[in-house]
Amino acid sequence: MGAGVARAGMTGPIPMGLNTYCLRALRWNDAQLLDYCASQRLDAVFLQDSLDAKRDEPEHWKWVRGRAKELGLHLETGGSSLLPKDAAEMDAKMKALRRNIERAAGMGCGLVRTLLASDRASMPAGTIEQHMETAVKMLRAVRTQAMDAGVKLAIEVHKDLQAREHRTIVETAGKEYVGTYLDTGNPVFVMEDPMQTVEVLGPYALTVHLRDSVVYEHPKGIAVQWVPLGEGTVDFKAIVAKVREVCSGVHIYIKPITGRTPYVHPIYDDAYWKIFPEVKAPDFARFLALAKKGRPYEGHVVIEDHQGVPIPAHFLPAIQFQQREHMERSIGYARKVLGLGVRS
Repeated sequence: MGAGVARAGMTGPIPMGLNTYCLRALRWNDAQLLDYCASQRLDAVFLQDSLDAKRDEPEHWKWVRGRAKELGLHLETGGSSLLPKDAAEMDAKMKALRRNIERAAGMGCGLVRTLLASDRASMPAGTIEQHMETAVKMLRAVRTQAMDAGVKLAIEVHKDLQAREHRTIVETAGKEYVGTYLDTGNPVFVMEDPMQTVEVLGPYALTVHLRDSVVYEHPKGIAVQWVPLGEGTVDFKAIVAKVREVCSGVHIYIKPITGRTPYVHPIYDDAYWKIFPEVKAPDFARFLALAKKGRPYEGHVVIEDHQGVPIPAHFLPAIQFQQREHMERSIGYARKVLGLGVRS
């Protein structure tokens, strides 16, 4: 493991944007999303998982680039997961990674989001170390393409690895073209305090996305659930202060993904720890201390993500309203309490 990265802290207003995935139920195209960001007086937009019918067309990439510039929006974008389910899927995954680099370059973005897997349960067979080696191999295979295009690979902090493992991938692949998409919502799904994630990965951050969680003790273990920004257990004043200290030149994106049921880490079940063999006692103690401060979410919420079940038609208007209202509530908190945003 390397010695880390020395970077200057951030001063002055931090530019603020939103992550478009949080508005997915509205089914807006890219033009509508860009206009919405401008209407909210934001500085940036992270176009993630675009639903636009033209999203794969190079001419559309050029249009998005131009429109974002007209609106004064800094633009970032992202692609899909890296790890193939098996060897037969490797070629398709590499093709998608290369195409996502092309798309980012076509939009004039300096980075493209990727991730290892949606969560630990979705990882292919093998050990965490083997998955890390596969990820490094895949990233190195596109090094020349990425550097020639002026695009860095931003690996999202997801429900797959803890921060130290993530850092090892970045340092092993090469910091000159690989960095971190620092998401504060996912660490709680790998039993990690988001502040620790920022401390470890902040110096490698290419982009920062704020998502809040309630974390609390449960009869079966520790429960976690995403909530609107400022309404959870995480101290975001401290998080933003740490971002200022250890990050440099990043835009901060508001990313409330809500309407999901709580997930419980069954920490009293010995079998559960087999999928987290690398967790260190001091790190878990820090996560447990966070849980002892928390409590279940008491706000009103429409549950929108049922695994494998489509959204009922009569639920859709409520979910669309909730996603937009939670986004605007979160932006308001970030602006008024955290002091984020230049246009603010």
